Amino acid sequence: MKAMLKDWRILMLIIFVIFALLAIKPVPWNEGVVIRAVALNSSASDAGMQNPKPNAAPLALEHIIAVNNVKITSLEDYYAATENLVPNQTLRIITDDAAYVLTTKADLGLRVAQASKSNIRKGLDLAGGSRVLLKPEKVITTTDLETIIDSLTQRLNIYGLSDVIVRDATDLSGAKFILVEVAGVTEEEVKNTIARQGKFEAKIANDTVFIGGKKDITYVCRTADCSGLDPRSPCRGQPGGYACGFFFSITLSPEAAKRQGEITKTLAVVAEGSQRYLEHPLDLYLDDKLVDTLQIAADLKGQAATNIQISGSGAGSTQQEAAANTLQNMKRLQTILITGSLPVKLSIVKLDTISPLLGEKFMENIILVGIVAFIAVAAVIGIRYRSIKIALPMVLILVCEIILLLGFAALVGWNLDLAGMAGIIITIGTAVNHLTIIIDETMHTETSYLDWKRRLKNAMFIIIGSYLTIAAGMFPLWWAGAGLLKGFAFTTFVGVSFGVFITRPAYAAILKILTKA
Repeated sequence: MKAMLKDWRILMLIIFVIFALLAIKPVPWNEGVVIRAVALNSSASDAGMQNPKPNAAPLALEHIIAVNNVKITSLEDYYAATENLVPNQTLRIITDDAAYVLTTKADLGLRVAQASKSNIRKGLDLAGGSRVLLKPEKVITTTDLETIIDSLTQRLNIYGLSDVIVRDATDLSGAKFILVEVAGVTEEEVKNTIARQGKFEAKIANDTVFIGGKKDITYVCRTADCSGLDPRSPCRGQPGGYACGFFFSITLSPEAAKRQGEITKTLAVVAEGSQRYLEHPLDLYLDDKLVDTLQIAADLKGQAATNIQISGSGAGSTQQEAAANTLQNMKRLQTILITGSLPVKLSIVKLDTISPLLGEKFMENIILVGIVAFIAVAAVIGIRYRSIKIALPMVLILVCEIILLLGFAALVGWNLDLAGMAGIIITIGTAVNHLTIIIDETMHTETSYLDWKRRLKNAMFIIIGSYLTIAAGMFPLWWAGAGLLKGFAFTTFVGVSFGVFITRPAYAAILKILTKA
């Protein structure tokens, strides 16, 4: 042991493993429920709850301790405590950061998840969520691509979603794509929020008054005092369910307000009972479809009014579902008014939605397969060399290599998905090959006439050649499949690099000391 602690290669391995464990920070006894996202204009956001930062470590997320004095230790506890809530009910939620008093609406606006047991980030394949690959319907410039990515990111942030990744991707032919990964959303939410171009126009008699985006709309209200369910259009029964109305106010730019004044000054005034309106209403179009019609008060004729109230509706089979769908429609319209339309239409090339329960099963199977693989490798090595001095250090080196890889992933915030797990398997297989080369080259009787350094040099020459071949094979996979294999390429390259430059030399040093070569 003293001899090992004096060898710089072994010391370097120990130091790297310690730092990796600090980055991973395993807490196997950790339990409970954490806040994954807080929707805007929801009961939770009105009470002061905030979205976690996008780069927050899994163990740093806010833990829910109790709901109405009921201790929360699992997702089942949380859903049992919140499933029978009704609108305007007072709810007290205690977290490890603060205590919040909520007045319930149709939805609390909280997305929760089981507390993580380490800082390793799970990708959508393991944690659940949606991954969508979008392709512009026409050739676009790099500037347009950046605009689309910025707009989508802003939309998702405004929409109240966290754990969002929006990035560009290309395939081997050079075609441009946008890859979006969102945790904890459904397929329908992805289609409505991301894939649509989001073209919004307000027209009076086919003349455009204003469009969505900061150029015409300087402010969109999203607070409870000027947006929400419309008390003038309460939820009411209709054939097949219920319907509710929403409202929110916006502020127009002086140019848009002036344009409205110019268009309305020539319109006639008509009377409907005791009310007087202009002859043409304000028609609201979303993606070229009429979504609402607003009557224009007669006193606004020719006036450059900057304050406008927008309204709309939603429906559902129950009153609670109708209210939730109505608020969902309101958020989507607010988002499009703020961000404007995308430069081009996007088509969905591939859409994957994975249940969190399915991801749990994936993780359980991966751990089981990993344990079986380690036992099999240890058994084969033990039978082949019949020496615990050779087999045991090899197994420990494999464990260290996985720790280094997971620690690096936790440190840089890399999400491990199924492709990444496949990369870990490749890393282990490559490690077994390389370590076997070191054993055979240094312990073989035919090379006993060479000194240890020469024998190790021969082994490392083969290993470096194999490493360069693997690296060359991983770089094309970085772009193949529009970037969907990037996790596999990244994990494999990082894992093999750690092995070649840290664990392989350390194993050679351990082998030399134990065999007293």
